[in-house]
Amino acid sequence: MNLRYTRPLTEGPSPADAHEPSLPYPDGWFAVAFSSELVPGTVLTRPLQGEDVVLYRLRDGTVRAVRPYCPHLGAHLGLGSVEGDDLICPFHRFAFGPDGSCVRTGYGTPPPPSSDLTPLPVREVNDAVFVWRHHDGRAPDWELPDWHTLGSRAPRLAAWEMAGHSQDVVENAVDLGHFTPLHGWGESEVAEPATFDGRSFRVSVRSRERVPLLGESPLEVTLEGCGISRVHVCTALPRFGVRTCAMYAATMIRPAAFQLRQASWLDVAEPGSLPEPVARWLSRSAARLLAGLMFRGNCEFVAQDFPVWATKRYQSPPRLARGDGPIGPFRHWARQFYPADRLRTHVPASVRSTEGSRAT
Repeated sequence: MNLRYTRPLTEGPSPADAHEPSLPYPDGWFAVAFSSELVPGTVLTRPLQGEDVVLYRLRDGTVRAVRPYCPHLGAHLGLGSVEGDDLICPFHRFAFGPDGSCVRTGYGTPPPPSSDLTPLPVREVNDAVFVWRHHDGRAPDWELPDWHTLGSRAPRLAAWEMAGHSQDVVENAVDLGHFTPLHGWGESEVAEPATFDGRSFRVSVRSRERVPLLGESPLEVTLEGCGISRVHVCTALPRFGVRTCAMYAATMIRPAAFQLRQASWLDVAEPGSLPEPVARWLSRSAARLLAGLMFRGNCEFVAQDFPVWATKRYQSPPRLARGDGPIGPFRHWARQFYPADRLRTHVPASVRSTEGSRAT
C-alpha cells in the first residue's frame, strides 16, 4: 500500500469543537487581555464570540474597546495606530477620538456623516481587561467586583486556548467531587456551603495538600464566581503562613472554543516571634522564593482539567451522585446568562424543568 499521501489515522477523544456546540454564547463581561499587554500606543485585536474586538489605551490610562471595522471603507482597525488619543485607520488615516467620533480624514476634508466608531463597554479589573457582550446589544446591567489580591508584587500571568465551553471552567469551582480523584487532594469537606446571590456564588472547602519542599499542610480554599466567565480561588496553608489567590477568566472565542486567562498572587505571613525588620525580610524573601514554584504548581493544577474540558460535552440532565457538589443549583443559577430562546435549542424543556432542582 502506498502511504506517501496518507496521514495518521484519527484516534482518541474528539475535540469539543468538532461537534455541534452544546451551549450558546453567554452574556456578560469577558476577559480579552491582561492590563500589562495594553501599553499606551499599542493596538490589540482579540476574538470575542465570533467577532474581533480592537483595544487601545489613552494617555490618561483609560482603555477603549471598539468594533473592528472602519465605517469609511471597512479597513480593520487592528492594523491601525494610536496618535495621542486618536485611533488611526491604516487605510486612509481617518482619525477617531476617544468617544469614537471621526475627527479628521487623512486628506483634510470634513469627516463624512455617520462615520463614528461603535464603542464597546470595557472595564479593567484585577489586572485584566473585560469587554461586555450581550446577545441583544443591551447595555451592562451589572458590574464586576474588584476581588482582593495579595502581596505587593505584580501578578504572574498565563493564558491558554482550547476547544470546549467557558461554562465548564466556572462549573469546575462547584464540582467538589473532582478535586480528589483528578487533582489528588486529601479527604475534603465543605467548610461553607455554596451560596448563589445574583450574579455571584461562593463556596469554601477544607482539605490537605502536599507542597514541594514544605510537606503536607491543611488546606483552606474559598472559591467565588461572578458571571459565567470569572472565578476567584483563594487558598491558605496555615501551617506555613502561605496564602495564594488566583483569578481565572474564560472567554468564548468561537462556538466551541475558549481562551482561559490566569492571574496569580502569593503572600507569606511575617513570623510574629521575630523583630519586625527581620520578619519583613524573611516574609519577602520566602515570597520571592516560593512565587515561581507556587505559580507553576497552580498552572499544572488547572492544566489537569484541560483534556476533560477540551473533549467533554454538556451532559443534561447530569446523573449526579452524592459528593458531587452543588452542580444542580449552579446550573439553575447559570441560566440567567443565556438568552432563553437559544438555550431552549440546546437543553430540552423536560431537562430545564428538573436540572436546577437536582442538588448535591
